[in-house]
Amino acid sequence: MTRPNILLIVSDDHGHADRSALGTPGVHTPVLDRIAAEGATFTDAYVTAPICSPSRAAIMTGRYQQRWGGLWFDSADLGTAATVAERLRDAGYTTGYFGKVHYGDETVTDRGAPPNHGFDESFYGLAGQSMGRLHYLHHSDAATTAYGEAAEPMGVQPFWSGDQPAEFDGFTTDEIADRAIDFIRRRAADGPFFATVAFNAVHNFCWQLPEEELQARGLAGYEDWNPGASRYLDWYDGAISPNLPDGRAYYLAQLDLMDRAIGRLLDAVEAQDASSETIVVYLTDNGGSQCNYGDNGGLRGSKYTLWEGGIRVPFLVRWPGVAEPGSIVGDPVSALDLASTFVSAAGLPASPDDDGCDLRSLLSTARDASAHPAERELHWDCGWQWAVRRGGWKLLSVAGDDPIAAHVRAVEHTETGDGLILTDLAGDPGERDNLASRRPRLVAELQQAHRRWREEVGLPPDPPIRP
Repeated sequence: MTRPNILLIVSDDHGHADRSALGTPGVHTPVLDRIAAEGATFTDAYVTAPICSPSRAAIMTGRYQQRWGGLWFDSADLGTAATVAERLRDAGYTTGYFGKVHYGDETVTDRGAPPNHGFDESFYGLAGQSMGRLHYLHHSDAATTAYGEAAEPMGVQPFWSGDQPAEFDGFTTDEIADRAIDFIRRRAADGPFFATVAFNAVHNFCWQLPEEELQARGLAGYEDWNPGASRYLDWYDGAISPNLPDGRAYYLAQLDLMDRAIGRLLDAVEAQDASSETIVVYLTDNGGSQCNYGDNGGLRGSKYTLWEGGIRVPFLVRWPGVAEPGSIVGDPVSALDLASTFVSAAGLPASPDDDGCDLRSLLSTARDASAHPAERELHWDCGWQWAVRRGGWKLLSVAGDDPIAAHVRAVEHTETGDGLILTDLAGDPGERDNLASRRPRLVAELQQAHRRWREEVGLPPDPPIRP
C-alpha cells in the first residue's frame, strides 16, 4: 500500500461564500477553485465550534473538545488525547506545523505548542498571546519593543522555530508558506509527510498589507492601535464592520494573497512529483467573521454563533484516485472526520476514541447520494449556546441574556438569537423559519439527544434550555 502525503491547510475566519467559483463579487480565489475542480467540495461541512481555539483542538485530535471541557476561549486546549500528528509520526510519517497556534496556555512548554503534540518540525506563532491574531507584518523583538503596550492586541511578537524564538519582519502569509515549502522540498523524498499549514489570514486586522499591495489595489493604509490616542475598545469599534473604511477590500486582498500562497504550496508538491500521492485538504477554523467583512452568503449568523454562518465552513479535498474531480458532496461532515480519514489513508487501524468518520466512502461515491442517508447527528456546545443537527433538522438553543452573548452582540456586532430555534436545513439553510412551536415532539427528541451526548462527553447532562 502506498501511504499518501497529507497537506492540511487551515485558514482563519474565511466566509462560506468567499470563493470566486461561487460567484461572489470581488472574490479572487483561483487556487481554491482549482482544488475544488480537481477534487471534492463538501457543501455541508462543519467545525465543532464557532471560534478558533476549541475548533482547532478538535481538528487536531478528531475528538469533541467538550470531552476535556473545551467550551469557549477560556477553556480550550488539546487535552491529553493523541493528536493525528502523533499517530502519523508513530507510523513513520515526517510531520511539520507551520503557522498560527491557538489552543492551550500558549507557551512553548505547553502541550499546545507543536513540538509537544507530534510535530518533528515547526514554525509557529502563539496567537493566544495576542487575542487570537498574529500581525501580518511585524514579528521581531525590535517591533515588539516599538509597539509597547499595543504589541499584544496587535499580535506583534516573534514566532517560534521548535522551541527557539524566530524573528522576522515581512508578510506573515508568505513567511508561513515559505517555511512549509522548504519542509516539503526537503522531506518529500524521505517517505510520507504530514504538513499542517495554518494561516492567520483572513483574521482581522486585514489592512496590515505590504505597501506594494496597498498601492497596487488603490487602498489607503490604516493605523494600528496607539494607546496614547484612544481606548482600545473605542479604537477596535472603528476598526471592524461596519465602521472600517475599505474593510471588505482589505479582507479580499488578504484572501487573494493567501490563495496565491496556497498555489505555491501546490507547486512545491508538484515539483517533487508528489501530487498524485498527496491528499490536500482546505478548510477554515470557523464561519466567516461579520466584524471582519466575511461573507457567508445565504447562511444566517457568523463567527461566535451556532447559526450556520458560524460553523458551516468551506471544505475542499483533493485526493487523486479517490475524490472524483469536480464532485459535490452534500452529506453533513465534520472537521472531526479529518483525523479518522488521515489515519485510515495511512493504513492505520481506527481508534474507538475517534468521534469522526473516514470520508473515503463519501468521496469515492460522491455522486451516489442515496448510498449515504444523511441522518448523522452532530453536536455543538459552548455553554451559553448549543445545537444538534440530525439529518436535515437542526435545533439551536441560545441563552441570549448570558454575558458572553451580550458581549458578542455589543462588541462584535453579531446577532446571537435567543431561545429555542428548530429549522429544516434542507429547505431553509438560512434558518429563517422557526418551527419549534409546530414540531414540539421533534424538539423534545433533539433535546434528549443532546442530553445523551452531553453525558457521553462528560458534561453535566442538562444543558440550559430556553423556552
